[in-house]
Amino acid sequence: MLITISGPAGGGKSTAAAALAEHLSHEHISGGDIFRSLAADRDMSPLAFNKLAEEDDQIDRDLDERLRTIAEERDDVVLESRLAGWMAGDYADFRIWLDAPLDVRAARIADREEKPVALAKEETQARAESEALRYREYYGIDIADRTIYDLALNTARLGPEAMVDTLVTVVESYDPAHDEGKAPVEGVRYEF
Repeated sequence: MLITISGPAGGGKSTAAAALAEHLSHEHISGGDIFRSLAADRDMSPLAFNKLAEEDDQIDRDLDERLRTIAEERDDVVLESRLAGWMAGDYADFRIWLDAPLDVRAARIADREEKPVALAKEETQARAESEALRYREYYGIDIADRTIYDLALNTARLGPEAMVDTLVTVVESYDPAHDEGKAPVEGVRYEF
């Protein structure tokens, strides 16, 4: 089963994906880890690397192609990135969107990155705007469109354990027989 977990920075993607993958004995692949590794290779912050990606579309296209290839070639994977649900296309068995209000996400990011909340909020907002612009420009994706997801969950009032318990319950309740007649993800033309 290929499960995608998407959502904005600080929404709980990484925590949920790692725990869900472990619970299901699936492989966990993080697009964010790949992106941060590419940024670090260039001695850049993720925000600076996002800005560079606005000028060099090959950065996003290479990352997105990796995600698409993983979705096509592997099974028993929890694939996590902002665009995982979109990039996995028809290969995804179950798509999840995790989100929380900006203030909650900024506080989480500030805590894990040991920075002031105001700075985390400013960076998170700038990064989201940068990414939304690129997704629309490159692929015609409106990142605010949740219609492709099987489950959208606000994680603001859930601790990590409760969030993962909720996802495990939903995923384990998934019945592929109900997919009959399910519309594929349409309207997206991928050009790599």
